[in-house]
Amino acid sequence: MTIGHVTLVGAGPSDPDLLTLRAVRALERCDLVLYDALIDPEVLEHAKRAQRFYVGKRAGRHSLSQETICRMLVRAGRAGRRVVRLKCGDPFVFGRGGEEALALADAGVPVEIVPGISSALAAPLAFGIPLTHRGVSSSFLVMPGEPADVWREALGAGPRPKTTFVLLMALGRRAEIASHALASGHPADLPVALILGASSPRAWAWTGRLADLAGAVIPDDRSDLPGLIVMGDVVALSHRIAASTSRTETSRESTA
Repeated sequence: MTIGHVTLVGAGPSDPDLLTLRAVRALERCDLVLYDALIDPEVLEHAKRAQRFYVGKRAGRHSLSQETICRMLVRAGRAGRRVVRLKCGDPFVFGRGGEEALALADAGVPVEIVPGISSALAAPLAFGIPLTHRGVSSSFLVMPGEPADVWREALGAGPRPKTTFVLLMALGRRAEIASHALASGHPADLPVALILGASSPRAWAWTGRLADLAGAVIPDDRSDLPGLIVMGDVVALSHRIAASTSRTETSRESTA
């Protein structure tokens, strides 16, 4: 039996220009791509010779279960296929890449991991927010919106000066997050940002205070975009830094 090869590839934050060269080479060589939601069509064009199969997940709209995806990868690898599992961001940052890698390893299918730029890093950067900055923030904490007990525990511990909080897939819980953070002693004037569709032409951001987060309104024409929340004093630097960069922002709102 000929054993194939599976490569878990991080596609980064929806910007084809931010693909790594290693990711491009893997796409050019493969004969099957299993790709996530939010993958830019231009990224898939690097896999011109490959069969393409959509296995994306969005909140409340899962095309296939994770167990099914793992079985597909194992079956294709055992059939001798050269497979790319194309994932948004980085495969091992809230992307279930570890589960897929373990399933392949347990099945004896060779697996390679190609890192990608996580939106946790790229989205704040796109709007001039440094996650760390000397004298302002010396650490950052990345958390998912689900399960809620993760951010509840982290924010419930009270203020953490010089720490930036990044909450992925948490836009729908922003009112709950703001209420919990305020009740846990985080200052009402703590700078906060909502960032949607970073690194895409429709990118949009809102900046304001923690006290205003619950009332932040996302425009109807951007409500379909993925996004995240950034909390910390570094957010206050965004206007100065973004103004000096060459990036053209689609939209920014502020309560400041």
